[in-house]
Amino acid sequence: MGEQQDPSPNGIYSKPVSLNIEFSGGLEMLFSNQRSHHIQMPAKGPSKQPVNIGFLVRHLCENLMKDKRKDLFVLEDRIRPGILVLINDADWELEGEEEYLIQDGDTILFVSTLHGG
Repeated sequence: MGEQQDPSPNGIYSKPVSLNIEFSGGLEMLFSNQRSHHIQMPAKGPSKQPVNIGFLVRHLCENLMKDKRKDLFVLEDRIRPGILVLINDADWELEGEEEYLIQDGDTILFVSTLHGG
C-alpha cells in the first residue's frame, strides 16, 4: 500500500493529541486569566515528526496566549528562567525538557516562581 496523502493545509496528518495545560503563579493572567485549559493539537508537526514541549510552547504562544507580554512566558523562544514545568507531576528536567515528546492525555503545568514583593 502507498503512503496516504495529507489533506491538511499545513502538512500535518495525524490524530490530534488531547492535553491538559495548567498555569499558576501569575502565568494564568497571560492566558485569559484561566488556570486550566483542555486543548487539542496535532500529534505531528510540519516536519511530520512527533511534537515536543518546544512545539507546545510555540503553539500556546500563537494560539492560546491572549496577553501581548509573551516575554513573561518565553525568552528567545524558550521557557523563561524562573518558570517551573511539570509533565504529569514530574519535573521536566527528568523528562528531557523541551525535547519531551507529547503524549495524548499529558498534563503540563507551568508555574512562575518569579513574584514581586
